[in-house]
Amino acid sequence: MAVVVTTDRSPREACSKLKSQDYDIVSPSKYPTGLYAYKVFGVLDNCLPAVLADVYMDLDYRKQWDDYVEELYEKECNGKTVVYWQVKYPYPMYYRDYVYVRQRRDLDMDGRKILVVLAQSTSVPQIPERSGVVRVNQYKQSLAIESDGKKGSRVFMYYFDNPGGQIPSWLINWVAKNGVPNFLKDMAKACQNYPRRS
Repeated sequence: MAVVVTTDRSPREACSKLKSQDYDIVSPSKYPTGLYAYKVFGVLDNCLPAVLADVYMDLDYRKQWDDYVEELYEKECNGKTVVYWQVKYPYPMYYRDYVYVRQRRDLDMDGRKILVVLAQSTSVPQIPERSGVVRVNQYKQSLAIESDGKKGSRVFMYYFDNPGGQIPSWLINWVAKNGVPNFLKDMAKACQNYPRRS
């Protein structure tokens, strides 16, 4: 899998990127904060699209395979399902937590079945900030998955977060650039062990 960073923001444009076989384009989208939004294109072999989407959405299972999860759950707040996710950070940094909404859609685009998961930070009074944990207020992730025509999945993922605190932007960018592809590799491995694998 290769990291490919581009500047397009349209969901249809993101889905059309799945058609491309060119995985070596790098042109980062830089925010005023000095942080980058990362876009990853690649193929996860032996991981069917439906299984990959199920693994991504299954929070209980994620607690088993994602070593960075400290706490993770869903809660109904104001008529919507909100996810609380606390992430382990190495000492001496504080853990980070995220409060976000997400949705999954199965789309048909010109005869191609594409599974899309969107997630974005939100704020609800039912999940207040905690002492000793830094709340990530800027988080956005989009995932588009389709079959590679074999037994795997072609994947496009857009990822941005601003973890806050006093972490230098160069370190945040380095972690994100390496962490996002590693996350997808871990998720592919989790697909192989998924109890409800079809």
